[in-house]
Amino acid sequence: MNPMVEFCISNLANGAQQTYEVLERDPNIDLLESGCLSFCTKCAQTLFAVVEGEVVEADTPEELTKKIYAAIEANPIWGL
Repeated sequence: MNPMVEFCISNLANGAQQTYEVLERDPNIDLLESGCLSFCTKCAQTLFAVVEGEVVEADTPEELTKKIYAAIEANPIWGL
């Protein structure tokens, strides 16, 4: 079982798609696209993803990718 990273489809359209594409190439991460993750305020203000239930936010796709990997590595269950 791999760590789950969830993306709101609206946030993908707002700029998180680049991060999604990077993570999509990583066989150690499971991705899920959702119509809505119920973080509409965050979605309108910043890029974000939900990593194993925890919201990770960033200003750029590159920063979001780094923060997602950091969140996964910080979790002792996953520690890639």
